[in-house]
Amino acid sequence: MFKLLFSIITFFILITSSHTFEYKGSFTQGGLIIGKVDKNSIMYVNNNRVKTSKNGMFVFGISRNRTSDFLISIRNDKYTHNFSKKIKTRKFKIQRIDGLPKRKVTPNKEDMKRIRKEGKLISKAKKKNSDLLFFFESFIRPLDGITTGVYGSQRILNGKPRRPHYGIDIAAKKGTKIKNANFGRVVMSEKNLFFTGGTIIIDHGHGLVSIYSHLDQIFVKKGQLIDRGKIIATVGSTGRSTGPHLDFRLYCNNVPVDPDLIFSKN
Repeated sequence: MFKLLFSIITFFILITSSHTFEYKGSFTQGGLIIGKVDKNSIMYVNNNRVKTSKNGMFVFGISRNRTSDFLISIRNDKYTHNFSKKIKTRKFKIQRIDGLPKRKVTPNKEDMKRIRKEGKLISKAKKKNSDLLFFFESFIRPLDGITTGVYGSQRILNGKPRRPHYGIDIAAKKGTKIKNANFGRVVMSEKNLFFTGGTIIIDHGHGLVSIYSHLDQIFVKKGQLIDRGKIIATVGSTGRSTGPHLDFRLYCNNVPVDPDLIFSKN
């Protein structure tokens, strides 16, 4: 259980006279970059230091709205190498969702107190930055079903513009089993949050977490280490939802990234 397989094999490799920079992923809006630098190197992205493992493994995300180049600096006692990567922009959809309960779109004062309290709990879980290295493993799709909502789409709820959708929605019958997308540790397991209903958050290491929302039954508890592919919950329609589905999200150091760019094709 939890033997690190390091199944990510295909990397782009930037070779210089002094070092190799390896990475997998796309420098596009909503992209996730996973890779490795020389041991004992320090890495900066846009002047912010990126956490690296003892073997030089790293992960970082690219936000939905990023348009400017990514500036990368790799440094150790032998060299400093600076370079930039252009960001590919995307055209995001507009999605209209009607029929939501009024309170779920325009909460009252009591609702807002609850929302703020729950928001702090979610924010704390999303900021988890452990030394786990499961981010280096492949992610699988947690549920078979029709994708009814995509990453980055502008949401218009009951005719009112709201924030973009930062996950993917997968529709399935209530009670359909949901698999864990990757190895990790459960950092949140809540049955009834205002917006997301039944919610699980799993830490995969170095700031990368996955979020499962609108769940019916939940089979895991906070603190558990969970294998990839393990059944963790069932599809529900809890929280702000118009029908049974899974809202699945990935955040890397609080940057929401597109799961559809990350799932293993195998």
